[in-house]
Amino acid sequence: MNDEKRLKAQERLNESSAYRTMEQMQKLLDQYYLDGIIGLLPFGIGDVLSALFASVYVWFAFTKVRSVPLVLAILNNSLRDVMLGLIPFYVGNVIDFFHRANRQNMTLVRGFVDGDRDVIREVNRKALQSALLIGFFLLAIIGLIVLLVWLTRWILS
Repeated sequence: MNDEKRLKAQERLNESSAYRTMEQMQKLLDQYYLDGIIGLLPFGIGDVLSALFASVYVWFAFTKVRSVPLVLAILNNSLRDVMLGLIPFYVGNVIDFFHRANRQNMTLVRGFVDGDRDVIREVNRKALQSALLIGFFLLAIIGLIVLLVWLTRWILS
């Protein structure tokens, strides 16, 4: 009975308009190198626009699949793509033509929905990486706030 429910859920997700939109978007952005071309826009604008396209994958993973690890794995890919794209002197733009984060995100979504054990393992690994990085950045922010408060008190005294 569980397999039957799982197959129906897979079929429903695969036939959804959001899923088809993600497939078309992935094809446009990665197969036709539109992601790399958009990344050529100056001052990081192109990289921010590329990251906005990833919000569709995040929305799908969060609302349709309802998987926090999948959301974290997609964010991991997308933020890595933005970070690589921001490398100066057009090095990041060249890397952006080959990185293909949208294809990776679509592979994660497909594999997760289809129950592919290797993809699920990769999703869990990337989700753990993302959670650790989020924790590190939160601690760094708290440390900076404490340092700022201390410096302000020291300057005012």
